Amino acid sequence: MRALLMDGLLNRFVVNRLEPVVRAAGWVARAAVLMLVVLVATNVLLRYVLSWSPVGMQEAEWHLVSPIALLGMAYAVYHRADVRVDFLYERFGPRTREGIDLLASLLTLAVGVLIATLAIPYVMQSYHTGEGSPDPGGLPYRYLLKVFIPLGFALLALQGLIDVLRAGARLFSRAAPEDSREPRP
Repeated sequence: MRALLMDGLLNRFVVNRLEPVVRAAGWVARAAVLMLVVLVATNVLLRYVLSWSPVGMQEAEWHLVSPIALLGMAYAVYHRADVRVDFLYERFGPRTREGIDLLASLLTLAVGVLIATLAIPYVMQSYHTGEGSPDPGGLPYRYLLKVFIPLGFALLALQGLIDVLRAGARLFSRAAPEDSREPRP
């Protein structure tokens, strides 16, 4: 295992094939932000210019928040834009920091798997009942919105796995570990 980690096969065949999935989800989240801005502007114009405020369009606004938050969280971790407490971390040596990164990545992986697994029955219940908006003129198929819960946390788990592999490779290699705290491009 150590030889596999050290010769770069891990990065070439696992990490480099997994990260594009997280990056693609991030681009979907970014597109949802743009759609949300356009939708809010349209709703404001319709409300104040035409005195018309369709319920479905208002619901679509908060429906777009789900892909933004749930797909965006793995993308934020990928770019190291997540919230971390670094006042002690900076005082530790490189090996200790890599150990902390490995532990944090394992925790991210575990939380992502746990919540994604627990959310699947919730989504399936919504699907089987044909859940829709309770408001007249609201959006149907609410389960499509809820699908982002297990999907988002599965992506978080995937990013956790990527970070576990990276931190493990750095921690268990003979060379001095590089600083993994730098934001990615």
